[in-house]
Amino acid sequence: MEQDLVEIEKRRKRDNIDPSLQWSQWQLLDSILPTGGFAHSFGLEAAIQARLVSGPDDLQTFVIHLLENTGSLLLPFVYSATMNPTLDNWQKLDRILDATLSNEVGRKASVSQGSSLMRVAASVFTELPSLKSMRDVCIGSGVVSFHHAPVFGIICGLLGMDSGTSQRAYIFMTMRDVISAATRLNLVGPLGAAVLQHRVASVAESMVKKWMDRSVEDACQTAPLLDTIQGCHTYLFSRLFCS
Repeated sequence: MEQDLVEIEKRRKRDNIDPSLQWSQWQLLDSILPTGGFAHSFGLEAAIQARLVSGPDDLQTFVIHLLENTGSLLLPFVYSATMNPTLDNWQKLDRILDATLSNEVGRKASVSQGSSLMRVAASVFTELPSLKSMRDVCIGSGVVSFHHAPVFGIICGLLGMDSGTSQRAYIFMTMRDVISAATRLNLVGPLGAAVLQHRVASVAESMVKKWMDRSVEDACQTAPLLDTIQGCHTYLFSRLFCS
């Protein structure tokens, strides 16, 4: 089984990808795709009200710790789903992640984003009929919770994206979305946000190299304080984001 997955990965890197699929890959990363990612702050809003983040320097530290946590906890699920984008593997990964996430706010955010992404992808990427069939099999059955990381990996795998690119894409989307949330929370302006994203990019690459290509058995939390703070989001008296 492991040798088969290695061969699949080598073939992806060796063969030319269908240009039409490349357009779909780019669209998957486009912020205009209505997957609901911008409704979540990844705990940043709660961190601001808890006085853990109060300015640009604190924001950069928060983003770096968030990327580390995302890499250690979620990249194994993105990797495993990308390498083996089948219904059985998706159901297994989804159950494992559902049992792993102890933060209820984060768990609900993962399910919300994953459900939206699967619904949108099944409607948009019509060249992948298996996406719609997989969704139809699972929706309403309670078999899967539609967590975001495995869903993203499944879509990347079906679109022919190699595992390295899919894992970098997931970290990029996390960085993009949390910095976007920071602008709406008036922590940083649009230009400052762009500068911050570029500055953190090298750190993000190091996070990917550190945590990429790991099995789900190696998934872990590296920043439990961020997980705890995000869990307090539901207790905020006033809030702009869902998580």
